[in-house]
Amino acid sequence: MAHLLMVESWVGAMSRLLPRAIREGGHEFTFLTRDLHHYLRTAPEGTAHPLLGARHVLTADTNDLATLLPYVARLQPALGFDGVLTSCDYYLPTAARIAARLGLPGPAPEAVENACRKDATRHLLAAAGIPGPRYAVCADRSEAAAAAAEIGYPLVLKPVDLCAGMFVRRVDDEAELIRACRALDGFPVNARGQRRAPVILLEELLHGPEVSVETVTFDGGTEVIGITDKSVGGAPAFIETGHMFPAALPAADATAAQETAVRAIEALGLDGVVAHTEIKLTPDGPRLVEVNPRPAGNRITELIRHVTGIDTAAACVDVARGQRPDLRTRETGLRSAAIGFVVPQTAGVLEAVDGADLVGAAPGVLELQLAEPGTAVKEAGSNNAYLGHVMAGDAEGPDARRRVEALLSQLRPRVVNR
Repeated sequence: MAHLLMVESWVGAMSRLLPRAIREGGHEFTFLTRDLHHYLRTAPEGTAHPLLGARHVLTADTNDLATLLPYVARLQPALGFDGVLTSCDYYLPTAARIAARLGLPGPAPEAVENACRKDATRHLLAAAGIPGPRYAVCADRSEAAAAAAEIGYPLVLKPVDLCAGMFVRRVDDEAELIRACRALDGFPVNARGQRRAPVILLEELLHGPEVSVETVTFDGGTEVIGITDKSVGGAPAFIETGHMFPAALPAADATAAQETAVRAIEALGLDGVVAHTEIKLTPDGPRLVEVNPRPAGNRITELIRHVTGIDTAAACVDVARGQRPDLRTRETGLRSAAIGFVVPQTAGVLEAVDGADLVGAAPGVLELQLAEPGTAVKEAGSNNAYLGHVMAGDAEGPDARRRVEALLSQLRPRVVNR
């Protein structure tokens, strides 16, 4: 039995999936956070809080490495950690630094830091010859305007150190560019109290379907679990509206996407990671969007498990322990699984989601989760604003997405102004 140190977590699906994987693997964990109330405020209704499964819950300033690393080193002789992990993007570099300080398995901290910084990723992958969009890293609005004129509109503006699509915007002219820059300027500190890097990434707008390649890299070798497709809406934002695993792709496109992802992981120097690499399949070939050195979000991990039997949360636990994960596929009775998200169109208060009873009773539904009546609704600008989701499978072939889209069309949120 291993004892793992879990540093922070999301309050969504992965915050439950990782503790479950730890428990089902016969292990235990200690939870380390700077703000316990962040998790207690969002305790799940009707189920046990995942933190109740922790051996210890410790509080320390997880944003201050200078004091955090010596603190964890002092804990190690008494608590005996065997690995370090996190399910929060903002603490992936911290977990890697702690593992290195304690001499535990884990990816090179510099590699994780570069993967978590979109500008560093762009520079390293361009130097390695891995195809991506034309881009520019800008210190301020004037630099951004000059770079945009050189690259040419339309463009994608991105913060270099946020996630879930926050403040990622399509810009079609200088006026839209300035508005997007101002919005980003108004968010100098992320949701975990960390000060953001004050730079802007501009990228050429890529055309074509987007997919993600799900991989596990261990002991210098990368194994591809499969490819997930993605649907996007909410322009000028880029909001993920659904996914299907496995993606229905021509063999040549699938091979090219897999090869691009493996090359990118190698170029970043990542090892000992479960990764989620996003790629655009353009008319000129695959183009790298970003490499995330953690399991996929938006319940893609569950789509994979429903189809293949592979638990990527369990794989994350294994690699954190320095153990090769079991990635053998198992018969599940499904050939594809898909998820669709309920994306709000207006702000207000959720009165109800009509059609929920009908959708919940439909054949093939794997999950239906919806926000409770009375939930405050904001107009969607990122992947953080969903009102719920429906997940369904197909036992015959790649028809899960069509089923989910039909079910999603029957869910009608009623949002009122009060």
